[in-house]
Amino acid sequence: MAGGSVGPTGVAKERAEQYQGRVTGYVVVTCLIAAVGGSIFGYDIGISGGVTSMDGFLRKFFPDVYRNKQHAHENNYCKYNNQVLASFTSSLYLAGLVSSLVASTITRNYGRRASIVCGGVSFLVGATLNASAQNLAMLLLGRIMLGVGIGFGNQAVLLYLSEMAPAHLRGALNIMFQLATTLGIFTANMINYGTDKLRPWGWRLSLGLAAVPALLMTVGGLFLPETPNSLVERGNNEEGRRILEKIRGTKNVNAEFQDIVDASELAKAIKHPFRNILEKRNRPQLVMAIFMPTFQILTGINSILFYAPVLFQSMGFGGSASLYSSALTGAVLASSTFISIATVDKWGRRALLISGGIQMVVCQCVVAVILGVKFGDHQELSKGFSILVVTVICLFVLAFGWSWGPLGWTVPSEIFPLETRSAGQSITVAVNLFFTFIIGQSFLSLLCAFKFGIFLFFAGWVTIMTIFVYVFLPETKGVPIEEMIFQWRRHWFWKRIVPAYPELDESNGRESNSMEMGAR
Repeated sequence: MAGGSVGPTGVAKERAEQYQGRVTGYVVVTCLIAAVGGSIFGYDIGISGGVTSMDGFLRKFFPDVYRNKQHAHENNYCKYNNQVLASFTSSLYLAGLVSSLVASTITRNYGRRASIVCGGVSFLVGATLNASAQNLAMLLLGRIMLGVGIGFGNQAVLLYLSEMAPAHLRGALNIMFQLATTLGIFTANMINYGTDKLRPWGWRLSLGLAAVPALLMTVGGLFLPETPNSLVERGNNEEGRRILEKIRGTKNVNAEFQDIVDASELAKAIKHPFRNILEKRNRPQLVMAIFMPTFQILTGINSILFYAPVLFQSMGFGGSASLYSSALTGAVLASSTFISIATVDKWGRRALLISGGIQMVVCQCVVAVILGVKFGDHQELSKGFSILVVTVICLFVLAFGWSWGPLGWTVPSEIFPLETRSAGQSITVAVNLFFTFIIGQSFLSLLCAFKFGIFLFFAGWVTIMTIFVYVFLPETKGVPIEEMIFQWRRHWFWKRIVPAYPELDESNGRESNSMEMGAR
């Protein structure tokens, strides 16, 4: 059935109440090891902004930017506006976009572990190239290899976590990825604070230490068990059941295993998952796979984290003070992730996303007003207002850390049926990295053009995404991953699009063989 154009998505029967098992130490340890993959993403976000504000790095690769930085009379908002400098940061994400689409095939055909290992090795190579870079070409090649690593890692790690975790704790265990990301950011900020004093070569140490999380990810991937879903999808049912029994701590896994088998049978009928995902019945998941990562980036968080040292220097903070301030925001982001871990499976995804969105809008508007009134060309913020700006930015980061930070990844990773899960996660990662690239490439120019209005620009987007969640996102907490389809069929809007099982598929008007197979 090329393209999988017939049959509704997902399993035929709800068995969630029959699921057995407990939270085992084995599943927690495997999820913690896998989540280390998030640290490579976070480390790069944190390290890039700090390195691009270091004099030794700028003198070697971006002398024009270094000269502009020394001029005290230029526009405060435009001193770092350089497209080549922006390309150093954003080139990684363009490479990650392409590699995440390639990773889908590897993840589906060879398992989640294979992509995790590929990502770790690529990131290791990139870190080595960057640390030893002698020219701009070598530097950018290293960034591209880092991007390949992130594309593979982000595509596979989140799928791994969603499939290994029990339904009632899937949110918390999935957010381990975001926790690793935020800890990576914080670690990178602290490293930048230290290496900034090692002039002129400290930037090499900052970039080279990216090899540490890459090595952990590679070695961890070699020793992790494969997920039961992936094993069954590739025809290894006995091993899949053995792993499922081990991670659930019980032999009585019949209901969950049957859901996996049913989903696998449907998945095997799909020869072209990227084509299948465009079918009307997959529209809700596709919409979320596109809009959730898009909105996550349009919160403006990556701009603040990429360019925090640059941003704070533009506001008049000294070099070391700006790195210290960005380290503070990194610490706030890491700590706020624990709020999400503690509440996501209790309060649900929607409550966190909506409350976080409201707080972010308020904070961005406050920062815009302060900068608009008190900060302009040839001016510096007073000490009092500088502290206030950093405080409000930290409150913004705090809100992001419990809401769109982790849940922008968690929600897309848990909503797809097995037959399109790998392709769906690739789309999520590709969209995230595409908009990360766009914002990363354009932020310095936007800062120069919009000045304090950049915060109002992002506040407008956060308002839109908060309304979007309230209207279109159903609650997914506690729902087994292979039974997520039933949430779309109950939703006031999406039930008009997703066919009710076992009705005829609207796309062809005849009952699917895969439906009959799932109903047996």
